[in-house]
Amino acid sequence: MTENKSKPRLLIVEDDLENQKFLKIFLRKTFEIDICDSAESFYKKLKEIDFDVILMDISLKGSKDGLQLTKELRNDPKLCNIPIVILSAHAYQKDKDNAYKAGVDIFITKPVQGHILIDSLRNVLEQKSGIKLD
Repeated sequence: MTENKSKPRLLIVEDDLENQKFLKIFLRKTFEIDICDSAESFYKKLKEIDFDVILMDISLKGSKDGLQLTKELRNDPKLCNIPIVILSAHAYQKDKDNAYKAGVDIFITKPVQGHILIDSLRNVLEQKSGIKLD
């Protein structure tokens, strides 16, 4: 008898279509994936689905960026504990500092090696939510 384990739900917040495609293909073996590209679609997804972890870019379509969304999430009592990993081309130290001040758990710069991305998501899920990935 095999145990039916569901995969953790991952919300990818990324406005670049090519990056969306790559991340979905790369991460779908490990996660149930949803994708959004703006603050509007981000909040719509959060109302519909309970996510285990969020992979967020800093640059997004629309009026808000990933750091603003992170700050707003951290100020929401219902959603403040969702692990957030930033994956961004912004590589300056000030970008990292601003991301951690906004409340991200891990900051990763693009391009990233696949195993580093998976390990980072795995570690933050285990540390913050107690969810272990095989």
